[in-house]
Amino acid sequence: MLNPLPPLSLYVHIPWCVKKCPYCDFNSHVRDELPWAAYLRVLQCDLLEQRDLMAQRPLQTIFFGGGTPSLLPPSFYQQFLDGLRNDYPLAADIEITLEANPGTVDEAHFAGYRQAGINRISLGVQSFDGGALPALGRIHDDKQAHKAIRLVQSLAFPRVNLDIMYGLPGQTVTQALYDLQQALDYATGHVSWYQLTLEPNTTFWRKPPKLLPGADALADIADAGIAYLADRGYAAYEISAYASDEAQRCRHNLNYWQFGDYVGIGAGAHGKLSDATQVTRTQQAKQPERYLQQHNFPHQHNVLSEKEIIFEYWLNALRLFQPIEEAHFQLRTGLDISAAAGPIQQACAQGFLRSTKTGYRKTDLGERFVNDVQAIFLP
Repeated sequence: MLNPLPPLSLYVHIPWCVKKCPYCDFNSHVRDELPWAAYLRVLQCDLLEQRDLMAQRPLQTIFFGGGTPSLLPPSFYQQFLDGLRNDYPLAADIEITLEANPGTVDEAHFAGYRQAGINRISLGVQSFDGGALPALGRIHDDKQAHKAIRLVQSLAFPRVNLDIMYGLPGQTVTQALYDLQQALDYATGHVSWYQLTLEPNTTFWRKPPKLLPGADALADIADAGIAYLADRGYAAYEISAYASDEAQRCRHNLNYWQFGDYVGIGAGAHGKLSDATQVTRTQQAKQPERYLQQHNFPHQHNVLSEKEIIFEYWLNALRLFQPIEEAHFQLRTGLDISAAAGPIQQACAQGFLRSTKTGYRKTDLGERFVNDVQAIFLP
């Protein structure tokens, strides 16, 4: 029995890009013309159809992800957010994030986003190395990256994240630290620093780039980068997320990792919604053209079994660098901690977890092999 229901967020997927990056496995599509006015209308219908599942809970966060949300004009976000303010309860301190590509925005766009109510920008910089960016298929160069950051800061967005990638073709420790130094010199307060991985169904999966760092080189880069971030005052609160203080942490992503609820609207968007007795996963039609013709929302839904709830809770919680409290597990799942006793005992026996007075914490071994710990909880 879930009482109270978890906090509620809203994820809005914008499925279009100027160009598909060779490492990207997200639901993104290249189109010459973007039917944003029609897409706005369908998004509003999608949200309305799921209104009952929201149970009058105020939205704590909104995240416009993609794809490239900064391809759409400020008027799209102004109209969408104005409709939300009129028809749905919003938290007074709501966090509203928009992902932006440095190659698709100018001062007028950023100013319009700020006026519409966007109060957090996540910039997909990836690297400040002018030679590395073309190899990653990025449409911006290092000068545009610097310009975009300066623009965002000049318009006084309260919170800014910079996405930085490591493990790039031919990258050395020195080059990786240069990217971090460039990012941290802007003192935005938040950096997402993550490894380039080769995902199935991507160009890099079919044709891997040459000179990718090996396991030892990657470990050296990761160790050096984590130490450098700590020296600059950025603490890891999640596997790839670093913040200068708690106020800079991404509340939207934290809601995912803490097994909160979220409505997912837009092409291919996923959602998780709870009521007093069950947890339901939702998914929308993936192809934008099909989504634009969709009449029933969500397109798919699946009620999670008890074992699936346990797995999904731990899958997310294990990403965080904080203890996993028994009381929080019960609060977010409606289950007693004994329901997860088997995998917990196995993880402890293998040295991945240790018990505390109120729950469990990952050991150093568990921090190093998070994927292995998560796999123990598979149903």
